[in-house]
Amino acid sequence: MSVTIIVFVLLIILFSILVFFIAYFLISSVFKKKYGELSELELRIVDVKRRLETSKREVEIEIESFKKEETLKVKEELLNEKKIADDEIKKIKAELAIKEERIAKKEETLETKMERLEEKEIKNEKYKDRLAKKEKDLDEMIVNQEKELERISELTQDDARKIILEKLENELDHDKAVLIRDYEHNLDREKDRISKRIISTAIGKAAADYVVDSTISVIQLPSEEMKGRIIGREGRNIRAIEAATGVDLIIDDTPEAVVLSSFDGVRREVARIALEKLISDGRIHPTKIEEVVAKAQLEVEESVLDAAEQAILEVGIPTLPREVLKVFGRLKFRTSFGQNILQHSIEVAHIAAALAAEIGANVDVAKRAALLHDIGKAFSHEQEGSHALNGGEFLRKFSRESEIVINAVEAHHNEVEQLSIEAVLVQAADSISASRPGARRETLSNYLKRLEQLEEIANSHEGIESSYAIQAGRELRLIVHPDNIDDDKATILARDVAKDIEEKMQYPGQIKVTVIRETRAVEYAK
Repeated sequence: MSVTIIVFVLLIILFSILVFFIAYFLISSVFKKKYGELSELELRIVDVKRRLETSKREVEIEIESFKKEETLKVKEELLNEKKIADDEIKKIKAELAIKEERIAKKEETLETKMERLEEKEIKNEKYKDRLAKKEKDLDEMIVNQEKELERISELTQDDARKIILEKLENELDHDKAVLIRDYEHNLDREKDRISKRIISTAIGKAAADYVVDSTISVIQLPSEEMKGRIIGREGRNIRAIEAATGVDLIIDDTPEAVVLSSFDGVRREVARIALEKLISDGRIHPTKIEEVVAKAQLEVEESVLDAAEQAILEVGIPTLPREVLKVFGRLKFRTSFGQNILQHSIEVAHIAAALAAEIGANVDVAKRAALLHDIGKAFSHEQEGSHALNGGEFLRKFSRESEIVINAVEAHHNEVEQLSIEAVLVQAADSISASRPGARRETLSNYLKRLEQLEEIANSHEGIESSYAIQAGRELRLIVHPDNIDDDKATILARDVAKDIEEKMQYPGQIKVTVIRETRAVEYAK
């Protein structure tokens, strides 16, 4: 393509030069005829023609040379491409040969397998024939045996069937009577079991944390010098703190510590926050004490409201009036036998809701009454009377609670008559929460003893590697030696331990005994 273009361009150039000289010749001829200078122009034209012929020959030589070079280049490229194509064809042929060899081997293997299958089919046909013959012989033997039995017993098959059915009917009548007596006997036990299941389900759904508090708070001091600054000149600072907070400050020989003592948890919290702020600030004098105590009281009030709102959100009931929230949140700083009353109220609400759902009572009413049942304890030390009655009276004045809820609050210690099933559930949930293992200090020692006794009973049996009493003593897990105890013995061991627990211990509900047998094989790759 490039050669053709070059040749075409050269021809155009030659044609242009030729046209130019022709034009020049014609013009010169005209001028020679006109002015008489024809001889000189002819000489020039001859010279131009000679030059043109020379240039033409040179161009033709260059074109031929260029053609030969381009032809050689094209031939070399074609030879290289042909060589590459030949190499590719050789590779493909080699791969095809390998694949054909593999296919041939597979075909040979398939033929061998087909021959073996045919041999097996022939053998199976022979076995089928033998089995059919044996089945026929067995059928004949059964028929002969039945005839022989009829001859010996002098009874036909129908007569023998009637005798067996009559005997079975008499036995079944006896079994039915036994089953009816067992059912009647177990009916009362089943009622107790259902009631225990409902209570245990309600307890299991409650997951409130236990918070054990005391009547003192300990403040750590940065140095012993701070004790003198807290006391002040002639004790004016300590008197100002006690007067502003209503809390007793105990400064003894305990290094770098001050004890705050008060039965009112709210006052003790205010004093703790105020004293920590004073220690951090460093300026301790009566005026500053009054200012810091006022700020601490505001912080505690906000904390009380936050605690009340969090409790309502956790239980899932509509909000309460602000006056009720202020009093209810103070339960965060009250305890009963070491049990935090706010956490106790949340737990009672969960248990009462679960009980109400199990028996079909009003869940919302039970939950609301259970959450507020101990609200009277927030101010019981400030006025006379039962906390249940005081709480009910307070709710009548400052809330819009229904009489069913207020009656449940007043009646949870049997001081007034219970007017609804929800009131009964609140009382039951309160008892369950208070008596749960570890909830109160007076039952903690008994709870620990029960767990220890469970593990002692388990460890007294052979083959036990370790034992764990979990789920507040409602489940006992036994880890056994897999070499000494197999699966059958594990089942027997669980039954034996359960019987020992029933005979030797007193406990509420039921205790689940789980035997775990595990074998592990461990090896290291080096």
